[in-house]
Amino acid sequence: MANQKEVRGRIASIKNINKITRAMEMVAAARLRRSEQRIAALRPYAEGMRKLTRLAAEQAGGLPRVPVLDEHEQLNRVGVVLVTGDRGLAGAFNTNVIREGVRVRDKVSGEGADTTFSVVGRKGVSALTFRKLDVRTSYVGFTDRPAFANAREIGEELTARYVEEDLDRVELVYNRYVSPLTQHVWRQTLLPLQQADVIGEGAADERQGAEPTEAEQAQSRSQWEYEPDPEELLARLIPEYVTISVYRALLESAASELGARMTAMRNAAENAETMMDDLTLEMNRVRQAEITQEILEVVAGAEALG
Repeated sequence: MANQKEVRGRIASIKNINKITRAMEMVAAARLRRSEQRIAALRPYAEGMRKLTRLAAEQAGGLPRVPVLDEHEQLNRVGVVLVTGDRGLAGAFNTNVIREGVRVRDKVSGEGADTTFSVVGRKGVSALTFRKLDVRTSYVGFTDRPAFANAREIGEELTARYVEEDLDRVELVYNRYVSPLTQHVWRQTLLPLQQADVIGEGAADERQGAEPTEAEQAQSRSQWEYEPDPEELLARLIPEYVTISVYRALLESAASELGARMTAMRNAAENAETMMDDLTLEMNRVRQAEITQEILEVVAGAEALG
């Protein structure tokens, strides 16, 4: 059985852990509100951009092909973009995205194609490097506060690789923020636009909630006139669509990381408090045992002298 000094040392260590985890929880909670506001402001714009791009592509279907709209005949290589975090201590936040990325790789391999990864966040880079998977590009240092410039850099590279036929399809995997307690792993096909889709828990609900209105249905049946030409318009619009989609993923992931970290740190602090209570009881038992032992020694000494 441990002595009082050892138990007190353990209690002191756990108290320090409790203070740190409570502080990290408060910091995450304070920053989460700002992230929620950024997501709320971007979501309608991102959905509008997605609808506009698809509508323009459908209306221009009979026109000469735009390189970025070309759907490659053979599926030889798929680019998978994983959005993780630069730091840990966020529960299963990073693990879930990495697991889904590996699942996509296995599915693509079953289709006879290769997979190359573009990874956002140090945790994803280290995990895939440890698994000896092909990490073509990595982006680190901004996952907690992503800027639009970061999304543009990623989007331009993905679009260029698709146009150059280095990639035949581009998949985006990230955590979608629902609440501090809930984050869903989403997989979104970015390119080709004809296959663009969102897959994940809650995706069906979002699509149902985005049913076209009567005005939108009337617009889809209308004859559109484009200025500038449809080819030039789509050549500009689709890269912007990719960039906005990546930017939304970065914001969703940042908020999801903060929510996951806040929840994880709260659980850790509560577990530390439980451990302190248990160790306090153990210390009381140790102290009582030591007192009893001292009394027995005194009694035994008195009997020996008597």
